Amino acid sequence: MNRFEAEVLAQVQGRGDAVSGRVLVACSGGGDSVALLVLLWTLRKSLDLELEVLHADHGLRAESAEDAELVRTLCRNLDLDLAEASLGVRAHQEAQKVGLEMAARELRWDWFHQEAEQAGAAAVATGHTLDDHTETVFLRLARGGGLGSLQPLAPRQGLRWSPLAEVRRAELRAYLQAKGIPWREDASNLEPFTARNRWRPLLEGMRLEAPDLDRHLFETHLQAEEARQLTRTLIASWEGTRWSVEEASICLRREAWTEPELRWTLEFTFSRLGWPREAALLRGLAPWVQERLARGRKSASWGHFCLNLEPGGGYLHLRESAPPSRA
Repeated sequence: MNRFEAEVLAQVQGRGDAVSGRVLVACSGGGDSVALLVLLWTLRKSLDLELEVLHADHGLRAESAEDAELVRTLCRNLDLDLAEASLGVRAHQEAQKVGLEMAARELRWDWFHQEAEQAGAAAVATGHTLDDHTETVFLRLARGGGLGSLQPLAPRQGLRWSPLAEVRRAELRAYLQAKGIPWREDASNLEPFTARNRWRPLLEGMRLEAPDLDRHLFETHLQAEEARQLTRTLIASWEGTRWSVEEASICLRREAWTEPELRWTLEFTFSRLGWPREAALLRGLAPWVQERLARGRKSASWGHFCLNLEPGGGYLHLRESAPPSRA
């Protein structure tokens, strides 16, 4: 085990990813996923892993047959079982009326879930990197994601496991070069047909000015997650005394709410109800609700929301859904 491999092992163990047993490794043939496969194979005994490999052909690139052959060769060299699938992405895109990237992701993960269930796998390992984290932060900030933008790439989320969440792409390619292991670059990653691809050259320019941008953002992500967990624990402790969720409404008691308290309570309860919770929306809605809870006498509406006022509090609901019965 070399120094880089030991660092990745320490990151996985330090985070407490809690993954062991049978793991499926998604490998496209690109630098990130090839490095992922080689690293996990090297660390398999230390992490108590039993590995199998998945390769999906999206049918979008003429070079996909060469990608598949590279993955097959790598699996033979590592003595690992390989499952392959050909996915009709364009047909799915047309049928579902979604973007090409979304169509590919949906079909890929549908297949991953099927394979994991059949294999009894604990997780599907993907090659998401620290660079992916940075890109996702900026994508979500640009869409108004607020503080939630700083926590997009949890190393473990459901079936998905991203062991390389703290590793830069450049480090992975240097690792493969040092070992003499080939990989294939997907030229479509350079084409500006997705927002993520358009952000990549912009971020490279920013990294020239701030070389540690990605690591600083990840540390901010960790701090933001700690603060968010503390906030959510506090708000959860208020359930039943200051607020409650009843059917499709949020009951808010008439009391001295501060605007941040109310805004974070709305964010918490909106998440539970599956309502939209963009930062700009909540920053506008919270003071409106605060004012009416404090001094309002009549029910009122704001955008897509209605607030039905009663002596003890107010019931906030979406305009198309009726408030719960008070029989």
